[in-house]
Amino acid sequence: MNASNATNTNATGAATGAAANAAANGTAANTAGAATANAPAAEGARLAATTAQAIAVDPTATREQALAALLERLMASYSVSDDEGPLADEVERFLRSRTHLTVRRHGDTVVASTDFGKERRVILCGHLDVVPVIDNFPPRWLEPGDPLIRAEIAREHPGERVMWGRGATDMKGSDAVMLYLAAALDSSERARVDLTYVFYDHEEVAAEKNGLRKVAQAHPEWIRGDFAIIGEPTNCGIEGGCNGTMRFDVVAHGVAAHSARAWMGRNAIHAMAEALNRLNAYEPADVEVDGLTYREGVNATLVSAGKGTNVIPDECRLHVNYRFAPDKTLPEAKALMMGADCGAELGNGEHTATGGMFAGYGIEMKDESPSARPGMDAPLAVSLADLVRARTGREPLAKLGWTDVARFAQLGVPAVNLGAGDPLLAHKHDEQMPESDLLLMADILEEWLTR
Repeated sequence: MNASNATNTNATGAATGAAANAAANGTAANTAGAATANAPAAEGARLAATTAQAIAVDPTATREQALAALLERLMASYSVSDDEGPLADEVERFLRSRTHLTVRRHGDTVVASTDFGKERRVILCGHLDVVPVIDNFPPRWLEPGDPLIRAEIAREHPGERVMWGRGATDMKGSDAVMLYLAAALDSSERARVDLTYVFYDHEEVAAEKNGLRKVAQAHPEWIRGDFAIIGEPTNCGIEGGCNGTMRFDVVAHGVAAHSARAWMGRNAIHAMAEALNRLNAYEPADVEVDGLTYREGVNATLVSAGKGTNVIPDECRLHVNYRFAPDKTLPEAKALMMGADCGAELGNGEHTATGGMFAGYGIEMKDESPSARPGMDAPLAVSLADLVRARTGREPLAKLGWTDVARFAQLGVPAVNLGAGDPLLAHKHDEQMPESDLLLMADILEEWLTR
């Protein structure tokens, strides 16, 4: 269905009820009223408030049952970016019910810490928000043989049920494991390190909204530690470090005129041709950093120009995304795009590129986040990599996308990505995760944190 239908009161009511029940009973929900991408803000807030599920762990449940129950409740809670507050409320209530945890909150980021008196502290970190839904909420369990199960998952996980829906891989599966560990590792005898659990908001949108960034700025002492794990989907392998990212508009200026008298103006779209030629000539670079190989990329992702079909455009904007390897600082990466002394910073308007790929064009910065080196030589990283290798046969890989390991790197905390689910399925309309991924991630982390 399209977004406009999501505002229908009766249909949305069906979606709300289904969201509360679909995951829990493992049956197909009636998705006639399911939320879709681009739902109006008020409707998103209503869905978040009415679908938020109380989080609990039955003390008599097996680990498999506990993990499945946690995932079901997280998945049934609508938490598209800007609407994750009600889910954060439930996470906070759950963590505060654990007497071994000290719980703090900043905005919609919840931080819970143990104080077992251990020499080292490990941080487990996951975001609560998801990208907009695409006819994939409410969630549901897919039983073996369901045609919605992707062929590669059915082949690699025969006879296994699969959680389907927005957030299954990115990253409510990992969140469920972290909540399980927060409840299970409840004493000094159970854990060999102190633990900090961070459940944060606004990871899927602009960096300025990121809840982890806000905590790092306002309360850096809350997230101090010796090692951090971000639960981004990695198929339960280790992905070290991350590429940095920046987004900016390349601006070409012209002079407006009637298209019947084009010689009276100057066409800004035509002036952008040279910038596109430079992009076409660019060849992605593979860069090795601390034994891991990162691939860089520079790509145009949006273009805007023109005020009418018979008007020569006086401005053309080309939106560019540069993903750069962790051998470069943010200033070094910017210099390659626009020159070291361009002066373009977030929020300070347009500046002329003095060098780099887009020399001569206007530049307006839109977003930027630094890269992070792998940190795989840290002792805790070495021991975790050894365990993952023994359990899965996988060697550490480079993280090609940007993740919040970069924020920990800025705090001097070595960090890696390790999470349940296939990263290639993140944000897809048929996002899904086999149940065994929950168990594998929990097995690895619980053994590593307790042995």
